[in-house]
Amino acid sequence: MAKKARKQQSGATPAIVALEKAGTAFSVRAYEHDPAAPSYGEEAAEALGVDPSRVFKTLVAEVDGVLTVAVVPVSGSLDLKALAAAVGGKRAAMADPAAAERTTGYVRGGISPLGQRKRLPTALDASAGTFATICVSAGRRGLEVELSPDDLAALTGAVLAPIARP
Repeated sequence: MAKKARKQQSGATPAIVALEKAGTAFSVRAYEHDPAAPSYGEEAAEALGVDPSRVFKTLVAEVDGVLTVAVVPVSGSLDLKALAAAVGGKRAAMADPAAAERTTGYVRGGISPLGQRKRLPTALDASAGTFATICVSAGRRGLEVELSPDDLAALTGAVLAPIARP
């Protein structure tokens, strides 16, 4: 119990705790979040001075009735048909935001592909493989983690597939 309290006091999110537990190399990138920002991902890229194609957003969709995580560059959008095909499904639609928050344990705009309450099938856009490191949400608005796409795929069990469109 004391260990859990220490982790909460340190401000570490479940995503950061998962990375530390796995012994994965990563860096935390924080910025001042503006609640009025129209796009959380684009805000993160601009605030951190990182190319938007290297900052990835975490979206939760429903593929054939199963909640599924899609990690795509903030510079693009999710191709639902491609996501369904990538995970062996037929039909995909965006998940209900409340269901996404309840299942992942994160709030919209701060959903991380790491440290979720329940491990969901995950697909990472193939463009991630062109970078040495990418940024994804650390589990809170205004907080990102930078890590290798290979480590992200390994930790989440993600399939790499072309699931984004420009």
